[in-house]
Amino acid sequence: MTSAPSGPSESIGDRVLRRCRELGFALAGVAPAQPPVRWSDLCAWLEAGKHGSMDYLRRQADPRADPSAVLPGARTIVMVADQYASRSAGGEGHAPGQHAPADPARSGHGRVARYAWGQDYHRVVKDRLHVLCDELRADHPGELFRAFADTAPVMERDFAAAAGIGWIGKNTLIINPRLGSWLVLGGFLTTMAIEPPPAQGVVPDHCGTCTRCIDACPTGAITPYSVDARRCISYLTIERRSDVDPLLSPGVGDWVFGCDVCQEVCPHNSPRGEGFETGVPRREYSSRTPTLDLSEVLSWTMGDRSRVLGGSAIKRATLAMLKRNAIIAMGNGCRSGERAAVAERLASIARDEGEDVMVRRQAERTLSQWAGEPESPGRGGGGRLS
Repeated sequence: MTSAPSGPSESIGDRVLRRCRELGFALAGVAPAQPPVRWSDLCAWLEAGKHGSMDYLRRQADPRADPSAVLPGARTIVMVADQYASRSAGGEGHAPGQHAPADPARSGHGRVARYAWGQDYHRVVKDRLHVLCDELRADHPGELFRAFADTAPVMERDFAAAAGIGWIGKNTLIINPRLGSWLVLGGFLTTMAIEPPPAQGVVPDHCGTCTRCIDACPTGAITPYSVDARRCISYLTIERRSDVDPLLSPGVGDWVFGCDVCQEVCPHNSPRGEGFETGVPRREYSSRTPTLDLSEVLSWTMGDRSRVLGGSAIKRATLAMLKRNAIIAMGNGCRSGERAAVAERLASIARDEGEDVMVRRQAERTLSQWAGEPESPGRGGGGRLS
């Protein structure tokens, strides 16, 4: 394994985790490749229909029950985490340059979730995991490895908790007691037997009686340790390929890709507190697209989307979805003095037979919404939906 020389008593587990640190991962841990303890919770969540239209989750439920279905003979899973924002980006305040404008829809922009501000984390994480797996493969011929970063049917958060990276919070995200929850996960399965270092332990749940994430969710998507994707802004703007329920649209506010509200209010993302660390996010995640110009998005062609979003996780959303999201953000944030010009633009889109049907319907819906209410200053996201 390419790294600094190991000490005489350094175990393979210690060596692997040291190499993870050398490769720049903020956190890493080792866990046995056993059936995840929360698989039954996943099944109940799916049975309740909380996955919305993400049918692939139902299709992949069985492989998620056993890591050996993903890598035959798997004995160990190594989990890693990258930090993409510092603790100063949430909790009790925002550091300069770390937060998008408080109400960007008022200036014609829609917000993007922080994990998608820079380069696509799937590639950033997996590239380094492949380096590590290649090194281990060279040192241990005959052993098998499979790297992933939200790219395999693995219950990543469950194994991250088992590997001591953090606990699963009430908002269902992994929270590390030192770094908070501005983390993206990845890992690899292997047929190697790797023992966790003695110092590694499971992190206890520190959510306590706090309900800030539940109370702050604009669409009421969160209940303790469960998120109903059908109401979640991240799902609505990233995964939902069809119309957004008009009753949920006001809660979407000015978000055009993802949502950070439940992390912004989390006290474990506050820069204050004993034992807390702000951490240093990797440069690949530095701000490139914290917001999108709504008017520009509505003018995009497929080529424009590819050019602007190349190498970004935002490309997960189709062009039609981004335009739909932009119209919703316009509808929620447009001030009364701007409505006439915006309404003319939306009317043109609604009449355009060359435009995607979903986009045209959203334009019509927003115009109907405005026609049925008195003009008032931009609402900037609306109130919480019960």
